[in-house]
Amino acid sequence: MLILAVMVALMLGAGLLVWFVGLRWPTILAPQVSSRRIWSAVRRHPRLADAADSSVDPTVTTGVALTAASAIVVGGIVGVGLLLLMVRTNLGFARFDQSAARFAARHASTLSTTVLRDYTQLGGAVVIVPLAVVVAIIAVWHFRSAAVVGFLFFVVAGQFAVADLIKWIVGRTRPNIDRLTGFAGPSFPSGHATTAAAVFAAFALLAGMGRSSRAKAALAAAAVALAVGIASTRVFLGVHWLTDVLAGLALGWAWFALSSIAFGGRLMRFGAPVKQAQEAAQVSDGGASKSNGTGKKRPRVNVPVDG
Repeated sequence: MLILAVMVALMLGAGLLVWFVGLRWPTILAPQVSSRRIWSAVRRHPRLADAADSSVDPTVTTGVALTAASAIVVGGIVGVGLLLLMVRTNLGFARFDQSAARFAARHASTLSTTVLRDYTQLGGAVVIVPLAVVVAIIAVWHFRSAAVVGFLFFVVAGQFAVADLIKWIVGRTRPNIDRLTGFAGPSFPSGHATTAAAVFAAFALLAGMGRSSRAKAALAAAAVALAVGIASTRVFLGVHWLTDVLAGLALGWAWFALSSIAFGGRLMRFGAPVKQAQEAAQVSDGGASKSNGTGKKRPRVNVPVDG
């Protein structure tokens, strides 16, 4: 029972933290400025006009999107790399690997083992893949867009490929204290933790589209709690080290973030940031409604604001 209590506590702690942060995440509203004032300022300040031109340059806009995506990828790689360094040097979280494994073996019971074995299946391919298919069907029917299928496929298939590649490169041996369930492949990172972090976050994103900030915070909290719970089962069942599941969570959330950016967030279209930049550039090159006084025409560009 102690193991189950610890797992529930970890899930509740992580979920409440995400829920609390989600509710208090600042919302930035676009300033309401008339078009007349904007064009007046542009005519008075040529440099400001040049900056406005560059803001609809597809190379600039695409570069910003790619920079954000790259930052997330680098963050995930750095996190996994630091954990791997801890493993190699037995520093940081790696110092708790042995103690966590011994704690799990010492307090395991028939009830806890049964519950953990059932719950950990939520992070396995046998459950995740059919569940993703069901979610994709529901999302296509609800949003009337087949792009969600591509998004979910990108998340699910991609995280499997990335996790397996890292496993093959690292080749870490699994714990050999008291293995209470089956496993396959090397230990670092945890595939179940990676899958749970990436896929449940994707489910939460789709379920939260068009909903209130409170609903989105609750969905994000539930996704994180589920992932943390599944990650903890891998340690308590004796088939992963603590650092394995921490790396899996970091990798899964980083892959989800990259996937959501690639599909344009709420737009759910692959390469949406690039397409929007190209459309803005075409508007800039095509129509014109105002002049800056030097003979150069400037367009009236309607920029959608996502509140």
